[in-house]
This record gives sequence, C-alpha cells and structure tokens, in this order.
Amino acid sequence: MIGLIQRVSHASVVVDAVTVGAIDAGLMVLVCAERGDTEKQADALLTKLLAYRVFSDAAGKMNLSVSDVAGGLLLVPQFTLAADTNSGTRPSFTPAATPEDGRRLFSYFVAQAAHRHARIATGLFGADMKVTLTNDGPVTFWLQIKPPVAKLA
Repeated sequence: MIGLIQRVSHASVVVDAVTVGAIDAGLMVLVCAERGDTEKQADALLTKLLAYRVFSDAAGKMNLSVSDVAGGLLLVPQFTLAADTNSGTRPSFTPAATPEDGRRLFSYFVAQAAHRHARIATGLFGADMKVTLTNDGPVTFWLQIKPPVAKLA
C-alpha cells in the first residue's frame, strides 16, 4: 500500500459541491492499494503513518507524529499512485488493486484508523473529488509497504 502524506494546516475534499471531509492542522494522506495488498499491508502502513515524525517539537526538529500532536487525518483514496510511468506517455494502472479490492482495503484502512486516531475525515472512493490543501512546510513524504512477492509454482 502507498500513502503520500502531506503535512497541512488545512485540507478538504469536495464531491458534487458538498464538502465530504475536512481537517485543520494534521496530515492529508492519499491512500492507494496495490495489486496483491492485504489487510496486513494496510495495518503496517497505518502503523507507520500514525508514528511518522513530521511535526516539529519545541526545538524545531521533526520529532512528533500526528498522534503526538492530536492532528487531523484526512484519508483520500487515490489509485493513480500505483501507476507505472516507466514507458510511453500514458500511465499504466496495472499495478493498482482492482476497484473491488481497492474499495475494500480503503474501507478497512479508514475503519482501523478510526479505532486508533480520534480525528479522521475521508474522501469518497470512486468519486470525482476536488481536493484542496495548504501544505505546511511544504512537507511531503511517500510511504510504501510493498505487497508480498508472488511465489512461482
């Protein structure tokens, strides 16, 4: 699974002119399930995400996590993060999970996040979303938990 995290002072998702999710200070996370991902990769990504130290401590060092600062967490499904862009001028989405698996794993990820973090908001899987954010820093990191390697029979 992939999580593109951005430290934000504000972020929101609008679908059909309705705000479906918004946070103030915290992390806006684009979440992508890859082919072969399971709940194991979702759990590992969430654990890393909640503990990832991207917020400044009193000395100005990035030593605090979103959990430490009780920041918001805006989770937005984004299958295009899995795109293969190595050849040609059109991305291939073969590495992405199927829509069914992507929806299932995103829903699982959100449910687990809600159990472990108090301030959760989300985008809407499969919708045409308008995402607005104010990146604080800017601070942006790519987190990835690779799917298991398929074994040959």
